[in-house]
Amino acid sequence: MGEVKLLGAWGSPFSRRIEIALKLKGVEYEYIEQDLGNKSALLLQYNPVHKLIPVLVHKGKPIAESDVILEYIDETWKNNPILPEDPYERAMARFWVKFIDEKCVRSLWKACWVPENIRKEAVEEAYGHLKTLENDLKINKFFWRREIGVVDIVANFIGFWVGCIKEASGVEILTEEKFPKLHKWSGGVC
Repeated sequence: MGEVKLLGAWGSPFSRRIEIALKLKGVEYEYIEQDLGNKSALLLQYNPVHKLIPVLVHKGKPIAESDVILEYIDETWKNNPILPEDPYERAMARFWVKFIDEKCVRSLWKACWVPENIRKEAVEEAYGHLKTLENDLKINKFFWRREIGVVDIVANFIGFWVGCIKEASGVEILTEEKFPKLHKWSGGVC
């Protein structure tokens, strides 16, 4: 077994966050796919509290929760920083990571998978959060920065997975007409 292991699941945007960060940093790692319906002894050993993925194991020590793991990766491997150096900008990046996780991801997931009779309300909630993100973030090629950063990594759910969910559920949310900056940022995938 290698020095760095990642316990993840192929369909998890939270696992993908960690993979993106490790690849940006050039860190070699062993990926260990987890079946969340039949949790492995390894997952239960390394994340006995939440029993969820992703879990990064570095030198035998486990780190859980994707946002915590991203900060650990940035602090451990200094090349290609994903968090800003400036304390204020760093705090704002953390704020938007939390907003994306707690507002955008939850409402987008809900909008795509709730029963049709309550979907309209869920879609409107998702629109509101995406509008906040679109209006308040400075989006060029990346959020705020000239290179990919932690907010882009966390927003991969919006940039990629919403398009996948659209294919599976038929619910179209991130349109160019409603969200031109986010749509452009996502590469038009959505």
